[in-house]
Amino acid sequence: MAEFMEVMESWNGYQLAGRRRFSEAAIQGAIDLLTNKRGVPRYRHEYEMKEAITTGDFPNLFGQVLDRQLLARYATILPEWRQWCAVGRLPDFRVAQVHKVQGMDTRLARVPEKSEYPQAVPTEAFYTRQLAKYGRQFDISWEAITNDAMGAMDDIGTRFLDAALMTEAWEVTSSYSSAAGPNVLLFGAPIADVDGQNVTNQGVLALSIANLQTTLGLMVAQTDVSGRPLGIRGVHLVVPPRLEFTARQILTSAQVQQVDTVGGANANPPAYIPLPTSNILPQMGIKLHVDPLLPAVDLSGNLNTWYVFADPSQGKALQFDFLTGHETPEICMKASNKVNVTGGSGSPFDGDFDTDDIMWRVRHCLGVSQLDPRYCYANVVA
Repeated sequence: MAEFMEVMESWNGYQLAGRRRFSEAAIQGAIDLLTNKRGVPRYRHEYEMKEAITTGDFPNLFGQVLDRQLLARYATILPEWRQWCAVGRLPDFRVAQVHKVQGMDTRLARVPEKSEYPQAVPTEAFYTRQLAKYGRQFDISWEAITNDAMGAMDDIGTRFLDAALMTEAWEVTSSYSSAAGPNVLLFGAPIADVDGQNVTNQGVLALSIANLQTTLGLMVAQTDVSGRPLGIRGVHLVVPPRLEFTARQILTSAQVQQVDTVGGANANPPAYIPLPTSNILPQMGIKLHVDPLLPAVDLSGNLNTWYVFADPSQGKALQFDFLTGHETPEICMKASNKVNVTGGSGSPFDGDFDTDDIMWRVRHCLGVSQLDPRYCYANVVA
């Protein structure tokens, strides 16, 4: 048992399932065999599977088929957070600095005749970004494959994909929210940016047409360290599931009721009448995003907290990074450490010497960083 644990902890012998490349015909042949395309009887299919597993190429072919299925589905699923969170890459796991240079984009000074141009004195600050490694091991018993060659392996790719997508979404939600409410690394009243300016981007307004308009106005009024208005447009509204209906009503209603008085200010008693007017919010292109993980991350009891983010093309509040060259989850399979006494080494599908376990592992490298707080706003509501 001690030797087995040593092998498990070291992961020696693991290799990428899809590392070796095969022809399209070979890959299609492996798919046909796995899915029993010819429809042969069960006993014959089991025999053909066992015969194929003893060959050197089939385990690698199977790994490439699984890898291809995973990546194809991974590419078709575009999580909503990618619309309001910038996506990039980092070359390694070291802390990376994002330079924030200011002072070069303010309005130009008038230059008198024969006078020197004034020298710009930029200021520089840094945000930081860093990656982390995430993963999980999956074990399949040799007996399970023997009893049901297809049933035990059908959902491995789906499980890997779902785990990777859930990890991405959880890290994004945790980057702007926390157990105590809005993440203090991004929101505050005020919060100090890396440039030294205090930024207020948190309030207590309940979600309504008027309060959304107020929040958008506060974002538009944000300035840089030199006092230059940034003109930020909050175009992504992020809410927990319980606020979805309210948010949709706000963003789709054609009209809104306002109240006006009749008889002037001196009327006694004043008479009030509702006056319908156009709701301009549907014309502003605001996109609604419902984050189902917010109730799981935010445990503060403020169940109606909502967020507004600028589009990443205007400015980045959050940055999601992949490891360069590893932008998708990677599947690894452990080579068998058995040696057959009749000759030849065991295939990965023969399992481990001590337990007969067939072992897989998924790895995903990513990181989410908080950047400029001016490009987001949170309202904490119980």
